[in-house]
Amino acid sequence: MREQAWQRLRSSRRQRSGRSRTGPAVAAVAVGAMVWGAVAPPMASAAGRPDTVQQGLSALVRTDGLPAALASVTDREGRTRTYTAGVGDLATGSKVPKDGQVRIGSNTKVFTAVVVLQLVGEGKIGLDDPVDTYLPGLLRGEGIDGHRIKVRQLLQHTSGLPEYESLVDDDILQHRYIEPRELLDIAFQHKADFAPGTKWAYSSTNYVVAGLIVQKVTGRPLAEEMDRRIIKPAGLRHTYFPSPGDLTVREPHPKGYHRDAAGAPLRDVTEIDPSAAWAAGQMISTNSDLNRFFTALLAGDLLPAAELTRMRTTIPIGNTGAGYGLGLMSRPLSCGGVYWGHGGDIAGYETRGGATDDGRAANIAVTSVPTDGATTRHLERVVDTALCR
Repeated sequence: MREQAWQRLRSSRRQRSGRSRTGPAVAAVAVGAMVWGAVAPPMASAAGRPDTVQQGLSALVRTDGLPAALASVTDREGRTRTYTAGVGDLATGSKVPKDGQVRIGSNTKVFTAVVVLQLVGEGKIGLDDPVDTYLPGLLRGEGIDGHRIKVRQLLQHTSGLPEYESLVDDDILQHRYIEPRELLDIAFQHKADFAPGTKWAYSSTNYVVAGLIVQKVTGRPLAEEMDRRIIKPAGLRHTYFPSPGDLTVREPHPKGYHRDAAGAPLRDVTEIDPSAAWAAGQMISTNSDLNRFFTALLAGDLLPAAELTRMRTTIPIGNTGAGYGLGLMSRPLSCGGVYWGHGGDIAGYETRGGATDDGRAANIAVTSVPTDGATTRHLERVVDTALCR
């Protein structure tokens, strides 16, 4: 979210590739039945000499100063190992819960995109239909016209819609629920960033609109559609979309922290109202559930082949080597090939990771949003290590 009070929570402007920029409550931050085979139970990392993933997590705590880091890594054979480093509660010094729940920020965008693409496969939404087909008159403002913006452009961040996050006041974020259409009213105080389809720029506003389209087409709340279409069929037992007014994290979890400025003490921001993130970043999950979700998605268990191909058709994100599809990102691996995921951050938590086409998966969470790019790059190197070792 930009300068003003929102930026006080995020002490530095974050690059937008694959993350939601967040304030106290927001990420800057969901086809049929499926049959799942047996999955190896998580194994705690050995108490002996740490492997490279454990070393990476420990360095994030020791060197980068993050309160805690936790990871889940799955190999090609489906064997899963969990890792932790640091402490789960700075006040008590308690251990980090193995595979604890965290707020997953903009990973939520992938769930939203999957629901939209399922509806495309069912013939209920057209990717190249204008937004006004489903939400007539909603997108209006300086340079903003719902007749000219396509559904595909929402999912790929090529619509030109301005970002709402920087314009949401801290007091509002911390103390009350915000309706999705309020978020659009806030965004449209600004003119369009560019003409639809002419550029790429990450904007959570796109996914608020996409969530509203889902609700209009299905006649059901977005959270219910995610639960019915993705969470239950995929067996994501620790994943949910918080209901209005729910400030808590339900299951065992490390506390999330924020530092208002470099050198300032960390403060507990675990309990927040994430409603301003909504379809762009409101969900809660675990690293192992995210591994299962991305693996199922790449395996074709959540989307028809045609829609999965569209989701994986990317455009470049600058010169990073990464690409953005329809809610799904690809990132290069040092050992060759790419992995597919998203990543996200929201007050108190940052997550990175994804899965490969051959069944490897890794997701890592830390319990404070890094205030510098070096720490985030370090986090992404640990993901690379986990997938390439």
